[in-house]
Amino acid sequence: MDFANIYNTHSSLVYTMAYKYSLNAEDAEEITQDVFLQVHTKLADFRNEAKLETWIYRITINKSIDFLRSKKRLKNQVHTKTNNEGLLHIASQSRNPAQILESDQGIKNLMNCIYQLPDGQQKTLILLKMEQKSIKEVASIMNSTPKAIESMFQRAKKNLKELLNKEKENE
Repeated sequence: MDFANIYNTHSSLVYTMAYKYSLNAEDAEEITQDVFLQVHTKLADFRNEAKLETWIYRITINKSIDFLRSKKRLKNQVHTKTNNEGLLHIASQSRNPAQILESDQGIKNLMNCIYQLPDGQQKTLILLKMEQKSIKEVASIMNSTPKAIESMFQRAKKNLKELLNKEKENE
């Protein structure tokens, strides 16, 4: 496998996913570099047990989460994300600036709650709903079974609902 070809084929996918996690172009570029450094280093070990894209997706998710954890530790604060394009599009359709602000704050609260979920639930929710992957694809990316992913998704929804209710009570 030619690394240059792999990079050219998958760099935009990696950058986009990293950006969805970090919401910062510089951070996404750094994560992308980390991902391709690992891909280059481990390429000889890749055994084609999964699709190359799935393997790269898995590396990207893990590198993104690791990056955000280290950044969170450094800043000692919750890092909120608001890059759900569908939700942002809805928010941008409001003509009233107060409604835009209120919607944007709602999106921030939602994303803040998503990023409080355990890693597996967080990944499952993001891949299924933000990345719109199928349960089978998510199972492959997360090296799990479709049944386990369905179960994880149900727990994620339940836990997210509880977190959102707590958030609402604290307002």
